Amino acid sequence: MNKTFKSLDEQITILRSKGLNIPDVEDAKEILLRENYFFLSGYRLLFMQSESNRKFIEGTTFDEIYAMFQFDRHVRNIVFKNLLIIENNIKSISSYQLSSEYGIREEDYLNPKNFTNDKSRKKQVADILRKMQRQIRINGSQHEATAHYIYKYGYVPLWIAVKVLSFGVMSELFLILKPQDQIEIAKKFKIDSKDLSIYLPILANFRNLCAHEDVLFNHKTQRNITNTRFHAMLKIPTNEENEYIKGRNDLFAIIIIFKQLLRKEDFFLLMSELEYEIQVLSDRLRVISVEKVLDAMGFPINYEEMVKL
Repeated sequence: MNKTFKSLDEQITILRSKGLNIPDVEDAKEILLRENYFFLSGYRLLFMQSESNRKFIEGTTFDEIYAMFQFDRHVRNIVFKNLLIIENNIKSISSYQLSSEYGIREEDYLNPKNFTNDKSRKKQVADILRKMQRQIRINGSQHEATAHYIYKYGYVPLWIAVKVLSFGVMSELFLILKPQDQIEIAKKFKIDSKDLSIYLPILANFRNLCAHEDVLFNHKTQRNITNTRFHAMLKIPTNEENEYIKGRNDLFAIIIIFKQLLRKEDFFLLMSELEYEIQVLSDRLRVISVEKVLDAMGFPINYEEMVKL
């Protein structure tokens, strides 16, 4: 069945027919116009009576759904700014490693011989290097530093080129590096290179989600992070397959990654900001508890202890 356009009045009627209490209709219409009915609807499942009964829990107000929408936006902004810190760190450390090993001109650091010698991945290497060259060529002319190097020197060193490379491409680049280069980069974060190879595509996925203002709180990634000491220290329960039920492919998995990649003071600030937003949301909820939201985020009840671990 094709979807049809619904006016603001029709949107209000639909929400009320599902049992949502809307005391201030004009305010609700203004919010729906500015924020988009579709995006707001991404939070209503928390307030439904059950998966089969799509009516709102009795007493649910429009203000509560909007509070959830605002909470997700604020958390998304917190996560995004910390992703940008890690993105910058990855770009800086990677460019230092490759430049010191292979040289500063494109023909040096983009030489296929500098990357994995696994013959089965030869096409993958070529594809990623082509992506890098394309982004440097297209984005470079629009970036002051890269344009300066192109004009003055005729080439762009990697520590400048990374500014115009996407985080997605940088995460793909790490996967084709020689093992010794991966180890040296991961060593700067004091983690195993295999873990970093898992973390980077997951972070790139969340970065894109944040940049496009998609629903964050209950997002799940296709790939799981490996078990960490933090899972064990927080005593997160396991399932029948002895796998942790939280902190593997959810928002809390990102917090675990942040714990390992961010500096201590940055992580402390991140957790302080998250705790503040969680408290604000708790004060605005009526028909559901904040614990229900935390569960959807993959947060264990003792998540605050991450700061001390």
